Amino acid sequence: MEFVHHALFAFLCFCLVIVVINASSPAEDYWKSVLPNTPIPEAMRYLIQPEAKITHTADLDMSLVDLPYNDAASTVSIPKEQLKELLNQTNFFFEQDLHPGKKMTLLFTMGENEATFLPYKDAQSIPFSSDKLPEIFKTFSVEAESVEAERLKYTVEVCEKPGIKGEDKYCATSLESLIDYTVSKLGKNVQVLTTEIEKETKKQQYNIVKGVQKVGDRAVVCHKLNYAYAVFYCHEIEATTVYTVPLVAADETKTKAVAVCHANTDKWNRKHLAFQELQVKPGTVPVCHFLVPNTLIWVPN
Repeated sequence: MEFVHHALFAFLCFCLVIVVINASSPAEDYWKSVLPNTPIPEAMRYLIQPEAKITHTADLDMSLVDLPYNDAASTVSIPKEQLKELLNQTNFFFEQDLHPGKKMTLLFTMGENEATFLPYKDAQSIPFSSDKLPEIFKTFSVEAESVEAERLKYTVEVCEKPGIKGEDKYCATSLESLIDYTVSKLGKNVQVLTTEIEKETKKQQYNIVKGVQKVGDRAVVCHKLNYAYAVFYCHEIEATTVYTVPLVAADETKTKAVAVCHANTDKWNRKHLAFQELQVKPGTVPVCHFLVPNTLIWVPN
């Protein structure tokens, strides 16, 4: 009889472990209900853990943030030393460069921002506007004159700035709001792509190999910003083409990168990093760049 009790207890514990392992968050459940035919990329799963992870933005490297196209060295200012660092680590190129045999010096890293999405109700209850900054600082126990306060303020201001002509933008503070925005632009028959890396490596030479594919001419791109919790700057931009690009590094590391090429750049900030790196003027040629691994790009199927 005692053996039966032990066996029953072991079975119940096993069942409990299975339930815990298979437990999904409300955000994941929402994804599956709205986008049942769109798998969640592995690179996104850390964002939707049942336990939210808050980060200290003062510890994050600003050079690993994708900037909105109208924002480089503009009204929302960036210190010169950080701008120089961004320029050194941001890679722009021309559309005609997307062919096998082309060599580029690139850096692919997941970055340091491990912040996850808050539950939807929590995200809705916390203010996210420049006129509520004191309340935001208090919520996250941040000193008003600290570096962290400046980082939070910077992200809020980036989100509040109007988009450029031809850009529809939205800052998503929850997975649910990110999905809703994407569906409002592209519908429910979509796929989400990310740059997939085998491992993080140092900056090195990469070779484009056979297999470059054009995915489409319409997309919603969502860039992860530095904030206490996950916030994504999502936008739909006119005249944008998406490619998947297989790369092999000098150390033989393989990367399946996502590249976007923008044909209409005449309204971009004239001081944008792309024009500094490529030595071209706004609106003259299409400008392309790879997406960092924590950037999401949604395209119609």
